[in-house]
Amino acid sequence: MKTKKNNFLFYTDWDDSVTGSAPALAGTLAAFATEFGLSCNVWQQWLTYVLMMHDNAFTLACERREVMPDSTLVKLAKRDLGIFMELFKAEEADFDEDEGLLPMMLDYKAPYEGDCITDAGRRIKELSCRLAEAEDTEEFTRTLMAHYEKYGAGMYGLYKAFRVDPASGGETELKMIPVADSPDVRFDDLVGYESQKKTLRDNTEAFVSGHYANNVLLYGDSGTGKSTSVHALIHEYADRGLRLIEVSKTDRSRIPQILSAIKKRNYRFILFLDDLSFEEDESDYKELKAMLEGALETRSDKVLIYATSNRRHLIRETWGDRSDMEYNEDVHRSDTMEEKLSLAGRFGVTIYYPKPGPSEYLEIVRSLASRNGIELSGQDLEDAARKWELRHGGMSGRTASQLITWLGGTEK
Repeated sequence: MKTKKNNFLFYTDWDDSVTGSAPALAGTLAAFATEFGLSCNVWQQWLTYVLMMHDNAFTLACERREVMPDSTLVKLAKRDLGIFMELFKAEEADFDEDEGLLPMMLDYKAPYEGDCITDAGRRIKELSCRLAEAEDTEEFTRTLMAHYEKYGAGMYGLYKAFRVDPASGGETELKMIPVADSPDVRFDDLVGYESQKKTLRDNTEAFVSGHYANNVLLYGDSGTGKSTSVHALIHEYADRGLRLIEVSKTDRSRIPQILSAIKKRNYRFILFLDDLSFEEDESDYKELKAMLEGALETRSDKVLIYATSNRRHLIRETWGDRSDMEYNEDVHRSDTMEEKLSLAGRFGVTIYYPKPGPSEYLEIVRSLASRNGIELSGQDLEDAARKWELRHGGMSGRTASQLITWLGGTEK
């Protein structure tokens, strides 16, 4: 397709793609459609994706709601978006490339059956439809500005969860990569633990509403739903600007860099440290303690740390830690112990997730069986649940879920 170039704000490699070979562009569009589960006019949807993912002075100013309608920045953006609109309105006759490859992308037939569209793909499709209805560049620009103001720009506007790119850092700028397949869980998926879920929700509600909120430690037995609860927050509050960054053990030392990378974005971020714990000889906890205390360079009212752990005090305690006690009956006179215990105390909210008792475990099994259409009589289901927990690590929500998965497979 022949098109104008020389975009000011929105210039990217897409210019070369559009003016390059038809087979290369058709391949790009097909891969894009497959990734997001899209069909129909993937040409418009791809252009929409390019606009959504672009970080520039205009899109970031819209995200921060700092754009004046008559500013020079808006005028520059309108010039660029006029070029995009010409491409957007292209019809089959405008494509003169070989073998009719690109016209097929105006009515792309997906290779799969049913609705396979992703959450991100759904948002792309919705904005694409609105842009297609724009009568002129003014309306096209207003539609995009409204999108940036509501959802933001770039990957933070399109995705909900992220992790650190392991290839970044060092001499290169630290980068985040979206987690496209983050767990699709809701609070209703976690049976029981109502008081725990309420405490977590209340703190997060205050956070996304711009009020004071605390860092949170969720601790307790494995398989009780701690991580599930944190993941459920994203689906509940993503439309209000909440984003989740999963920080692995190897990336904890990079938290200051993460904070530097996100501090100018108009979102509320949760740094999620899953399965947080430290061994006796590890001293990394001191750095984390300083961050939780709110060191000057890391302090932000738009970032909280949520951590899960099987250990109440996060750090493995040994009898050797008590070797400097002054009194046998006074454990907390140990300076070593006090230093270790102080890390957990830096979390303003601590939520305990205990292992369910026998009746609670059976209630979880019955609830999950009902949701998943498991057709077993009450007594048979209870017998299966008791046998399963004896052979698979005890009573927990995870054990119950694994039982239901197994029963669902064997009943077919």
